[in-house]
Amino acid sequence: MSAGDLSGPKPAGLAARLALAFGAGAASVLTLPPFSLLALVPIAWSTLFACLAGLRPRRAVLVGFAFGLGNFGLGLSWIAESFYVDAERFGALALPAVAGLSTGLAVFPALAAAVFARLSRHVGPGLPAALLLTTAWTGAEWLRGHLLTGFPWNLPGYAVADFDALRQPAAWLGSYGLSFLVILTGALPGAAWRATGRARRGAFVAAFVLPLALWAAGTARLTGPTPLSTGVSLRIVQGNIPQSEKWAPGSREQMLETYLRLSTRPGRFDVLLWPETAFPGFLDEDTAARARIADSLPEDTVLLTGAPDRVENEGGTRYFNAIQAYDRRGEVLTDYSKHHLVPFGEYVPLRDWLPLPRMVESLGDFSPGPGPRTMALAGIPPVAPAICYEIIFPDHVIDGLHRPDWIFNATNDAWFGTTFGPEQHLTAARMRAVEEGLPVIRAANTGISAVINAHGEVIRRLDLDRAGIIDAELPPALPQTLYARVGDLVLPLLVLSVWLGVVVGARVRAFGAHA
Repeated sequence: MSAGDLSGPKPAGLAARLALAFGAGAASVLTLPPFSLLALVPIAWSTLFACLAGLRPRRAVLVGFAFGLGNFGLGLSWIAESFYVDAERFGALALPAVAGLSTGLAVFPALAAAVFARLSRHVGPGLPAALLLTTAWTGAEWLRGHLLTGFPWNLPGYAVADFDALRQPAAWLGSYGLSFLVILTGALPGAAWRATGRARRGAFVAAFVLPLALWAAGTARLTGPTPLSTGVSLRIVQGNIPQSEKWAPGSREQMLETYLRLSTRPGRFDVLLWPETAFPGFLDEDTAARARIADSLPEDTVLLTGAPDRVENEGGTRYFNAIQAYDRRGEVLTDYSKHHLVPFGEYVPLRDWLPLPRMVESLGDFSPGPGPRTMALAGIPPVAPAICYEIIFPDHVIDGLHRPDWIFNATNDAWFGTTFGPEQHLTAARMRAVEEGLPVIRAANTGISAVINAHGEVIRRLDLDRAGIIDAELPPALPQTLYARVGDLVLPLLVLSVWLGVVVGARVRAFGAHA
């Protein structure tokens, strides 16, 4: 019996399948933080499996597309908030932008659905059918994270991000590999429902055993040896400056005063951390501002702050979104320029053909930096800076040749108000911590600032729309993870090994039946 011939219940017709798929896509968003309704994982993915079963590719494309619209339409709805920061210029674009982005991203699940429909008649029911859907879907997720500029937001594996043990396998498999296992776990009940006999029993057993195995492996990692304390004290400053005021004329002095006042609260620290563009100007060119900052820094303290930068060369002026390190003298020790820029936010793709305005204030489009790097600064452990959006990219945050001891994520989520967008952004940062085995320290303008240990646990946080500081010790790094060593190469290895196990198991059962 082939997957396409299964006799289990089917939705009444294409319209019903499209409606169910759209609802399943929306439900899949509720499996992710900040909702983390884990019980919806099998409901969402098994519903999708049932909707796709028996369809030819042309109709499967529509079902996958409907799922994508439900998923991205709800999951990225918070993006509309950013257009209302400057409502007069961009407000009318809010809904079209969300709709257009959701439509474009829905192409990836549509592609996965078409691949599943094309190949499903060649695999057996139950576990093999669920594996086929999982493999196609995870491949499409990987493409979504890499094609064009890539946008790996809300990966399915993030459904387990709020569960300490269940997120730990990302240390070996990465977020794409973890997504593979989450989708498979979710699709197995649907595959079992549509199978019969031994195939049904096998799928149900796998649906029960797989999450238990994930939990056991994650628990074992959590109970490993505890690294030594770093002894490095941090102060994170969250200024809570509304985005609408950030670049207003005359606001620079008030913003600097806010950050200095918070930074000089009583307490000892070795590293002072300000968020992305905490200083709305070219700080390295502002002698007076640097002098005031230097006067406020205790001896042997380093400031890492976000600030725009510009470089003059023969081709003109290039602008960068940067993190700069300052010492007690107000001198720039080193800097880092963001390399993953936000399309239409920090630059306009195909500028000559798309005469559209940027949403981020600057004198020109930002240029990308050369890529991940490790900052080596006297007196503190080496650090990998990542600015805002960069933290969402698995395997693209640190320089693998110069492994740091921690990651500093400077961000400005003021664009998104009190929506669930900042919580989703924080989730990505937590997953990078698990993948790399490194603590992630997050300084956000309006929240959520956080101290995240190498297991992805949020030790301290400062919530949205609050001005304040976090004083904490830098958590220790863990030994280099498997994922940190091999990166996304682990995904095809995982897929091949799982499929090999299924094929070998089928051959063994067939041999036993004929023995």
